[in-house]
Amino acid sequence: MATASKAKKKTVRLASGRKRARQDVTLNAHNTSLRSKFRSVIKNVQKAAAGGDKAKATELFKSAQSVIDSVADKGIFHKNKAARHKSRLAARLKAMSA
Repeated sequence: MATASKAKKKTVRLASGRKRARQDVTLNAHNTSLRSKFRSVIKNVQKAAAGGDKAKATELFKSAQSVIDSVADKGIFHKNKAARHKSRLAARLKAMSA
């Protein structure tokens, strides 16, 4: 029975707490969508690189850079994580041309 009680959310009594809970739902949904977009653009570049299409991969990488940077600027991921992903993708594209 202890696990069932933990799963149930407690209702907040204070008005400020209720507002915070409402805002958290919206922010969580927004952050989740941005995180998903971040992963999607990285996967798209990786798929294009794996397929051997250098032109398409380069084009996708250019658009992915802005998405990666914007997600890092919003604080959803650390700036170093964003830089690491961009660096690895760039290295992968560079290895294709070699």
